[in-house]
Amino acid sequence: MPLKSDRTIRTSPYRPVLTHPTLRRLLPGFTVSSLGDGMAVVAVSWLAIEIAPAAERGMWVALAAAAYTLSGAVGALLLGRLLRHRPPARLVACDALLRATALGAIPVCHALGTLSTELYVALLALSCVLHSWGQAGVYTLLARLLPERDHLAGNAVLSGIGSLSTVFGPPLAGALILWGGAATVIAVDAATFLVLAATFFFGVPHDDPPAPEEGASKAAGFAVIRRTPALLGLLALSFAFFCLFGPVYVALPLYVSDGLGAAAGLLAAFYTAFGVGAVLGSVLTGYLNRLPVWPVTTGIVAAFGVFLLPTGLGAPTAFAVAGFAVAGLLWPPYASLSTALFQRAAPPELLPQTLAASSAVRVLAVPLGTALGGPLVAGFGARETLLASAASIAVLGLAAAGAARAGRKRSQ
Repeated sequence: MPLKSDRTIRTSPYRPVLTHPTLRRLLPGFTVSSLGDGMAVVAVSWLAIEIAPAAERGMWVALAAAAYTLSGAVGALLLGRLLRHRPPARLVACDALLRATALGAIPVCHALGTLSTELYVALLALSCVLHSWGQAGVYTLLARLLPERDHLAGNAVLSGIGSLSTVFGPPLAGALILWGGAATVIAVDAATFLVLAATFFFGVPHDDPPAPEEGASKAAGFAVIRRTPALLGLLALSFAFFCLFGPVYVALPLYVSDGLGAAAGLLAAFYTAFGVGAVLGSVLTGYLNRLPVWPVTTGIVAAFGVFLLPTGLGAPTAFAVAGFAVAGLLWPPYASLSTALFQRAAPPELLPQTLAASSAVRVLAVPLGTALGGPLVAGFGARETLLASAASIAVLGLAAAGAARAGRKRSQ
């Protein structure tokens, strides 16, 4: 038995990632911050529900969720000249420091009685201005530290940490909300970003980044995507996928609180189930290195929509939560395969700009869909919005698979 265990460890695709000296210093801080993010998934929408007027809760939940991501796309578009040549570790640290500061102001204002819904949304937006660059920094650093064959496994490790945070973060958030309110959870999240900032400021050896291309502009990342059909097609699929999923962030909390008359604990259960599935999906992802990207990604999108259908159809809670768990299983392979393709296809000297451009487009998709969630819920109801989102995602996956198959036949 020990020999078999040793052989499994040696042949695991994750061994080079987990034994890398620099990554071993960074992963604990990344884990702490991810746990805070897992708690914030519940707290951001729940605090909006707590402080918004009852008649306007749908709108403010949508605005809060959108603000927490939308400004990252703006930062990616407007701050390229300032940030595109920064070392990737500094990008991560600066993003974390800004998030700690802006998020930390929310519980302070709440305690002082000055937290209006407008100020809340503004602070959420400020906290994420550098987030696209922070994400680009993480995956650029990973691509530089690991050989190409280990990129997918490295992405899966980070995805797995994020998935674990959605398992443990929401229950912790639910308990803290019962004890001290949603603002307390956001205070804890802010503290975890201080840990992440310190980790990347001091845990990465100073190294000169690859020299930028002569004449590279702030639009260089978009240019790489535009001239690479595989990247352009995958980004278009991701944009549509994330946009159609966006209304779930508005509809699910309101479906739980109003449609089912349940407390924050049930909302946490949905996210926890998603996280449990995502942990299993992250473990499997490292073994998918040889599978073709398009059939896998389009199949994931179609299946993801199918497994969200029970919630939209008003199925018993156990079936709805189980559907979220299976959807969670599918999420890490999609995210990790997509990122690995960008890491391999983009020139190393333009990888931060390319990843930031990709992140800007993907990040824009989620709040766009989230912003649409408010009017959809107001016009059709929370459960009906969940049903429309699930069905649309499934149709998108099938349509993308059909288009890819037709394209392959034309090229033969």
